[in-house]
Amino acid sequence: MNCRELSVSDYLLFQVESSRVVMQPTLISIQVGHPRDYDSDSAKPWSSGIDKRTVKGPVCVSRTNLTGDQQADLVHHGGPDKAVLAYAFEHYSVWNAEIPSVSFAPGGFGENLTISGVNETSCRIGDVVRIGDCLLQISQPRQPCWKLSRRWNIPELAKQVQNNGRSGWYYRVLEEGSISAGDKVELVERDYEFTVAWASSVMYSKPRNSVNDLRLANCPALSASWRETLRSRVGGVEASLE
Repeated sequence: MNCRELSVSDYLLFQVESSRVVMQPTLISIQVGHPRDYDSDSAKPWSSGIDKRTVKGPVCVSRTNLTGDQQADLVHHGGPDKAVLAYAFEHYSVWNAEIPSVSFAPGGFGENLTISGVNETSCRIGDVVRIGDCLLQISQPRQPCWKLSRRWNIPELAKQVQNNGRSGWYYRVLEEGSISAGDKVELVERDYEFTVAWASSVMYSKPRNSVNDLRLANCPALSASWRETLRSRVGGVEASLE
């Protein structure tokens, strides 16, 4: 199984060349796609825009998405807080080593932007970055859903992503503009201490930690949906103690 229109060898060559220098975070590739129907002849058909194609750019980025990109489920995907999905380029070599039967390549996890030089442990909620003409801000980790597993026919894939933290993250768009593959990703503002990895660990913590829930919920840069979820959890704990 291969991601369409992508050459794995091109990206392997990039890795070899980039290992010779200290890399600034870079936009490796851009992916967009429209929803398509899957398993239409089955008892449980579904629709998703997770299967995306690579575009070199320039690509226009608006407040809610990239030109040429759409989501099937607008309740759980898209919107101002989840306008752009990013994923760490370096994760792909790890996934391919762990699941050699699948040739994962950029775009394989449904992301719009595949970025080298950063990951969930180095990115923080609220980080503001400039890519091309755009100013983007990290709003939350990506929460993998069952469609990722169905897309690759790997039942435990979404659970693996949740457990290993290689989730990706969402950006909100502070300034619209255009981006192209090869653009540098420049960190221009960092106001909060919460890494994307830590935020994910708080959301999935068992047992839940109400102190951490409240700390994260009080971060102004966190997406509205995550703040609401975390505050409702804290409220439930406080109510049970009364």
